[in-house]
Amino acid sequence: MVREFDFYVVPTPIGNIQDITYRAVEILKSVDLIACEDTRITQKLLNHYDIRTKCISYHKYNERERVGFFLKELESGKKVALVSDAGTPMICDPGAVIIPELLKNGFSVTSLPGACAVTTFLSQVPREGEDFAFIGFIGRGNKQIKETVKNYSSSNMVFYDSPERILKTLEVIKSVRGEVKIALGRELSKLFEEVVVDNISNVLNHFENGIKGEIICMVYADEDVAASDMDFKIKELKSKGFKDKEVSVILSSLFGYNKNEVYKKSLLL
Repeated sequence: MVREFDFYVVPTPIGNIQDITYRAVEILKSVDLIACEDTRITQKLLNHYDIRTKCISYHKYNERERVGFFLKELESGKKVALVSDAGTPMICDPGAVIIPELLKNGFSVTSLPGACAVTTFLSQVPREGEDFAFIGFIGRGNKQIKETVKNYSSSNMVFYDSPERILKTLEVIKSVRGEVKIALGRELSKLFEEVVVDNISNVLNHFENGIKGEIICMVYADEDVAASDMDFKIKELKSKGFKDKEVSVILSSLFGYNKNEVYKKSLLL
């Protein structure tokens, strides 16, 4: 016997329309309403699997105003499924507003296993350990990117970015972390899927003519975190106009670094 829930979080394919589970199709057929980011995109999936359930738009711009509507529908005994345009809702997709409200009002919620770009990507790139930090979409500003990659220098950091920004993002990362190793995936599960694992300069060269498609990237953890931390501080001070000798004095005084070591490193950066 299969337990029934009031609200279902249902993953949908990230590219290949066949990457959906039998259970997901059955749930989408059996519920009374489907909350989706873009009804036009979801309708293509529903048509492919002959699913005739009514769709209601639910995206980041109307999340809060839609909550009341879905609560009333659930109170009347209806079942609802939540989908995003691609992948798993709540993973950089709508859902963060409605889930707490459902639980607060006593409705049962479950999530189906299924497609997600993060796990699809990580299962095909080399990693020494299981730990990683997923930060969602990386910030747009150079300062924010620098701070983020610095904060996660000791972890494998996974993020999403747009094809229009990713190459600029990598240039900023390179300015902070040097020739760090990265893995970059685009168009996962689609016809032109591509995953490149190399140092950051080689990846930039590989895509020197531009890049297209949905992007996911991992910046590998630095092997020598202490050295990376020093490099970051040196670059930050030099970017503000401090000379090599001034940098060595400041960092040795504030952080206890060897003054001569900092000076030699500063000359190289």
